[in-house]
Amino acid sequence: MWQELIVAACLMLVIEGMLPFISPQRWRVMLAGMLSLNDQTIRRMGLACMVTGVVLLTILN
Repeated sequence: MWQELIVAACLMLVIEGMLPFISPQRWRVMLAGMLSLNDQTIRRMGLACMVTGVVLLTILN
């Protein structure tokens, strides 16, 4: 189980690093846009990502 968790974390880092590597200007614009969002909106986005991940993992397993 720990090995899969480490592999998942590594894959997350690779995916998260793709946009700043490919298009740093677009990444800056995206981050600037996130600064204008309120905390509640950011929390909802985080919750939606977590729920989507859990659902996809459940479907795949």
